[in-house]
Order: sequence, then structure tokens, then C-alpha cells
Amino acid sequence: MRVTPLLPALALAAALLGQQHDSENLAPYLPSPQVVVDKMLEAAQVKPGEVVYDLGCGDGRVVITAAQKYRARAVGIEIQESLFKSTAKRVADMGLNSLVRIVHGNALLADLSPADVVTVYLLTSSNARLKPNFEKYLRPGARVVSYEFEIPGWTPVHTETFQAGKMDHKIYVYEIPARKGKK
Repeated sequence: MRVTPLLPALALAAALLGQQHDSENLAPYLPSPQVVVDKMLEAAQVKPGEVVYDLGCGDGRVVITAAQKYRARAVGIEIQESLFKSTAKRVADMGLNSLVRIVHGNALLADLSPADVVTVYLLTSSNARLKPNFEKYLRPGARVVSYEFEIPGWTPVHTETFQAGKMDHKIYVYEIPARKGKK
């Protein structure tokens, strides 16, 4: 029996219902499977030396993978203090402090201007709340990769649906277009 793509969305929604809602917390902690992390970074076409931001970095698997596999510099932003602390310790224990920085903060307030790639695993409504920051800070050619949930009003340059285990997964890749009137 194959599980439909609706299952990750239902799992995230159920996790949200189980947590006290806070207007700054964009989603509950629900780790992305490593196969999804690998597919997200591959779909983003991360290159060595690029800067990858993961908004709501949780246990840091996206930023750690970006550093280890792609030699990218990476920044994880995490609002939950306990996750921030454990992830920062994990990064330090792995000797990745020269490539990975974990920030305790609110993704809605983050300056994303250094980013070449931004990854998110957030609900569509949270992506909509972040969209003004993407448009304000990200330069043309920067990529935003979203797992399972679209960014309203944007058209992905690439989507990828794949099966891992018995579940279907979907990744949306967006690219920031050139600003009108600029070359």
C-alpha cells in the first residue's frame, strides 16, 4: 500500500494542533527524512561556497548536510531554545563551526540577504508569511526550496515528486527573478 502525499501534510497539521500556537512559531518540529534533505539540496543545485539558510532548522540536518556534502556555508535559524542549543552543540561536536552557524531567532525577522539557497519545511500559510522577506532580501538567482508546501503566488521553476519508503514526497524549487528595470 502506497501512502499519498497528503500524509506529511496531515502529520505536520497534527503536530501543529498538538503544540501551543505562537504567532512567531511557524511550524512544529517535525524532522525531514534524510532522503528528503538530500533531494532538497540536490534540487537546489547547491555549489561549494554558496550560503544555504534553513528556516526552522530543527536538529540541523539540512545545514549539516549542506556543509558536509556540498562544502557550502550554512546558517540554521531555530526559534525553539532547546532545539537551538542541542543543534549548536551537535554542530560544534562535529567540528563544523567554520561552515555552519546556528542562530536562535525568529525566521520572520531574519536578514536573508547572504543566502544563495533557502530551505523550508513549513505550512503554506507560513510560507506566505515569509514571502515578503524572500522578496525583500533574496537577490536574483537565489533559490527557495520548499518541502511539501507551496509558496502562494509563486510559480516553481522545478517540482520533484518522489517516493521514499512507502510515502510520496514533493519538493518545490523557486528562483528569485531579475528585478524589473535592472540588468
